[in-house]
Amino acid sequence: MGRIIIFTGKGGVGKTSTAAAHAVKAAKAGKKTLIVSTDMAHNLSDIFMREVREDPIEIMENLDCLEIDSNYEMNRHYEHISAAFKNMMAFKSEEDSETFEDIVVFPGIEELFSLLRIKEVYDTGAYDLIIVDCAPTGETLSLLKFPELFSWYMEKLFPIGKVAMKVLRPISKSVFKLDMPDSKAMNDIEKLYVKLGELQGLLKDRDICSIRLVTIPEKMVVEETKRNYMYMNLYNFNVDGLYINRIIPDDIDNKFFDRWKLIQGNYLNELEAAFYNIPTYKIKWYEVDINGIEGLDRIVEDSLRDENIFEVNKKVESETFEKTDTGYRLKVYVPFTNKQDFDLLESGTDIIIKIGNFKRNIPIPNVIRKYSVRSAKFEAEALCIDFVIKE
Repeated sequence: MGRIIIFTGKGGVGKTSTAAAHAVKAAKAGKKTLIVSTDMAHNLSDIFMREVREDPIEIMENLDCLEIDSNYEMNRHYEHISAAFKNMMAFKSEEDSETFEDIVVFPGIEELFSLLRIKEVYDTGAYDLIIVDCAPTGETLSLLKFPELFSWYMEKLFPIGKVAMKVLRPISKSVFKLDMPDSKAMNDIEKLYVKLGELQGLLKDRDICSIRLVTIPEKMVVEETKRNYMYMNLYNFNVDGLYINRIIPDDIDNKFFDRWKLIQGNYLNELEAAFYNIPTYKIKWYEVDINGIEGLDRIVEDSLRDENIFEVNKKVESETFEKTDTGYRLKVYVPFTNKQDFDLLESGTDIIIKIGNFKRNIPIPNVIRKYSVRSAKFEAEALCIDFVIKE
C-alpha cells in the first residue's frame, strides 16, 4: 500500500522546497517516488531546474516529477461533459464559441481533476510514495473539500437529474433549440460520481494520506497556520506534521539579526505550545536560494534525518460518533476556536457546521436519524453535539 503526503501552507513559506527535499530523501532511500504540483503557478520546474509537464518525467533514480494541467486532465477523460455544456449554449458568432472554452469549467472543477489525476496515479501502484506540493492555504482547503462537497450535491441532485434529462431533452431541442446532455455526457457524470466517492475515501484514509503544514515564525503566518489546522480537522483530514521554515541560525553573529532572533524565538515557542501533539521539524534560513538536488540535500541533512518521516506520525480521528446513555454524541475536533465561532444547523439528514467562510455538511448515519439534536457545547477543543430520541 502506497503513501500520499500533501504539503500546504501560506504562500511563500517554502512548501515546494520542503516537499521536494522529502522527495529527494525518499528516492535516495530506495522508495519509488512521485512529486506532484497542483498549484497553477507551478514551481517544481524551477526548483529541479528541469522542464516539467503534464506527464511524469524522471528527475533522478527513483524520483519522477509531474505538474498537473487540470484542463488537460478534463479534456483527456471527460470531454463529453464539456461538450454537453457547450451544446446547451447558443452562440451568435464563432468568437463567442471560442470564448466559451475558457469559461465552460465551473469554479473548483480544475482542482477536482488535479486530485483525480493523483488518484489515477496512486491506483497504478507504480509509486511507493506520492508527495503533493499544493497551492497556498485557501486554495488547498478548496481543493481538499471539493470532492466531498461536489459528491454531496451530486448525491442529492443526480437521481432527479437523470429523470429530468429524459423528459426535457426532446422538449429543449424542439422549443428552445438547445441540446441537453446526451448519454455519453451522463455516463461521464456517473463515472465522475463513482470516482469522487473513491477519491474522498482515499484522502481521508489515515493509513495512506497525511496533510503536513509548512509555516515560518512570523505573526500573520502563525495565525493562518492555526486556522489551517482547525479547518483541516473540521473536514476530517489527518494532519501529522508541522515544518517551521526560515529559522535564523543561532551562529549568525550580526546585530541586525539579534532583534529578529528574539521575535522568531517568541513565535517558535507559540508554535511548539500550540502544536504540542504533532511532530515538528525545524528548517533554517539558508544564505542562498535552494535549487537543484544539491540544495535540497542540505535541507535533508540539516532537518529531515528522521528515518520514520514518511510514516504516519499521528493518527487521531477528528470526527467520531459515540453511543451515550441517552442517545449519541458527535464530536468534531476543531482546535484554536470557541463556541461563539460556530453556526450549527440541522438539515434533513445532515448536520451543517459553519466556521467563518467554511461550511461542512456531515451526513447523519441511518441509525441516528430517528434522533434529534438536543444540545451542542465546546469541550477540550471539540464541538460536542448530543442527539436524543425524537418524541
